[in-house]
Amino acid sequence: MQESSKPIVWSIAGSDSGGGAGIQADLLTFADFGCHGCTAITANTAQNTTDVAAINAVPLDVLISQLATLQRDLFPAAIKIGLLANSGQVAAVAEFLRALLQIKKIPVVYDPVAVASSGAALTEGGIGETVIEMLLPLCDLITPNRHELELLAGAPVGSAGRIVAAAQQLCAAGCDALLVTGGHGELVEGEMADLLWDSGRADWFIGEKIPGDNNHGTGCTLSSAIAACLALGYPLRDACVVAKAYVQRGLRQGKGEKIGSGAGPVGHCGWPSELRDFPDILLPSEDRAKAYGFSDTADKFAFEQGFAPPDTSRLGLYPVVDSVEWLEKLAERGVRTLQLRIKNPGGDLRQQVEGAVAIGREYNLRLFINDFWQLAIECGAYGVHLGQEDLQSADLGAIQRAGLKLGISTHGFYELLLAYRYRPSYLAIGAIFVTDTKDMSAQLQGTEKLARMAALLPDYPLVAIGGISLARAPAVAATGVGSIAVVSAVTGAENYRQAVEQFQAVIEN
Repeated sequence: MQESSKPIVWSIAGSDSGGGAGIQADLLTFADFGCHGCTAITANTAQNTTDVAAINAVPLDVLISQLATLQRDLFPAAIKIGLLANSGQVAAVAEFLRALLQIKKIPVVYDPVAVASSGAALTEGGIGETVIEMLLPLCDLITPNRHELELLAGAPVGSAGRIVAAAQQLCAAGCDALLVTGGHGELVEGEMADLLWDSGRADWFIGEKIPGDNNHGTGCTLSSAIAACLALGYPLRDACVVAKAYVQRGLRQGKGEKIGSGAGPVGHCGWPSELRDFPDILLPSEDRAKAYGFSDTADKFAFEQGFAPPDTSRLGLYPVVDSVEWLEKLAERGVRTLQLRIKNPGGDLRQQVEGAVAIGREYNLRLFINDFWQLAIECGAYGVHLGQEDLQSADLGAIQRAGLKLGISTHGFYELLLAYRYRPSYLAIGAIFVTDTKDMSAQLQGTEKLARMAALLPDYPLVAIGGISLARAPAVAATGVGSIAVVSAVTGAENYRQAVEQFQAVIEN
């Protein structure tokens, strides 16, 4: 078994003779994400856009022979499971997966297909108990729509609160996470809302409802897109928001096509590259969270949006330093964007911030104070930089009223979308590469992912940070970000003056 040059993703699912769902949709999706798709067919369905005439489940030995043959040569980086036609198939797949996952832990995404878009039942009755007992404990994520959630939970899910309760119930049964899709009903008119329940944490992903009939295969496409992203190394939340955007793009761009007399297939239109296709991450502190039962009455501060923009969308070289002395040395070299990040503040913290602000005014710097937003306000700083963990504890309203600029750290698509909800003065994306300053190995972006994120916000101030050396800087600058943040690449250089000039030449080229 040789390592593949591209991630291998398996689809264990049914074949849709109409070409809109099942393995046909999965293979198109895998290809759009640059993955190699393999299939183990569970059933050959006879269907078109208006009805399902027959579901011909394959014998168990035929199903297992497909899986065993794939395992010997095409070991997966992720697995998507779709239609399992009967309890015997559920048990057989669960047994196979249990042995496979002992060889190597790989992500498993299960779309519990039960009903076709035409309304026809696709599975034998009574398989829910077998799914819960044998399959769910092996899955990293299941992606039921609300009807499928009701079947598995055995309870109605007509409200946001009941959806959350059912998701909690199934996670308690052994599944790691659920993404409950909202395409089969609106909690708020005009909005399609998906709930991600993961490790006791809820996230609502809100998208605009796209009118049209070409929505066959959306569930298959979503789950296979998530599996592809997981195979590419994306964290779960990143995988979910990218997959949701992929489906939204397919609904929007494919709505004009006419295929068949009924519900046509959702479009498979390539990587989602427009921000309008990505969901809003619902924040507990905003007013509309009440409609989803998501409002947090314990929130100390109200939701604030729209911070003062900097004088340019391209902030240039952005050194992050730990002392006032370094601020002054770099300001003297013509660096205009700087951050003071004091890791171990002492009793003279206020004096350091006051000194930094004075230097900022003298040299007309875009000077951001890391973390200490109260002192930044009191001392009249240009701006403040916050991490994701600070967004719920900092008084963003006070920062906004004081006229300070705000920068926010992000690590991937999910956090970028979340931070963008606040419309800060800039967004920092990291870590691009391995860095010595902190362990960010679980959140490395690389230049390909950075370029995809930068394309979503082409005119927005973006800063790339993390492990960016002079040799790597040209590739980072080519992604479209207007600023490169550095730490040791300047302050640890043998000749910091020369390092500043070389970085500035790369960024301004």
